[in-house]
Amino acid sequence: MSSPHNKEDEVVAAEAVDIGTLLAENASLQDRLLRALAEAENVRRRADRDMEETRKFAVAEFSREILPILDNLQRVLDAKRRTENQVSDALVEGVTTTLRLFLQTLERFGIKKIAALGERFDPTLHEALMESADQSHPPGTVMQVLEEGFTIHGRLLRPARVVVAKPMRSDG
Repeated sequence: MSSPHNKEDEVVAAEAVDIGTLLAENASLQDRLLRALAEAENVRRRADRDMEETRKFAVAEFSREILPILDNLQRVLDAKRRTENQVSDALVEGVTTTLRLFLQTLERFGIKKIAALGERFDPTLHEALMESADQSHPPGTVMQVLEEGFTIHGRLLRPARVVVAKPMRSDG
């Protein structure tokens, strides 16, 4: 038979094991809780970032659709410059004002014109439609802009369509 003293020792030992198990379980649950809270915070931050990105670029498709209007306004002004007084000065002034206001409105929404003329050709911003041998421009330089390019919050909306200077051929 076992002595009463040994039974008490066994009960104390069993309770100690139970407390140790409970403390380990508690620590594990606290760790899991902290990890879950951190993950929830990361998800919230990612959602905030995604929402901000969506807000900034939501007008991109709309912007692509209205850029041809801008192109046509610019063509009216270019046609006036090529002809002598065949277009009314009041019309040209109206188109000029409309074009300026239109560009200012686009800029307020983060849409900016890409500087291309005279710049080094950059395939991430420019689309070369032609190359032309021209001594007055260094090779690889944009010498003519056929259609303006635009960015929206720094991201390409439409590349500038350009003519790029190519090296002169030497026949020798």
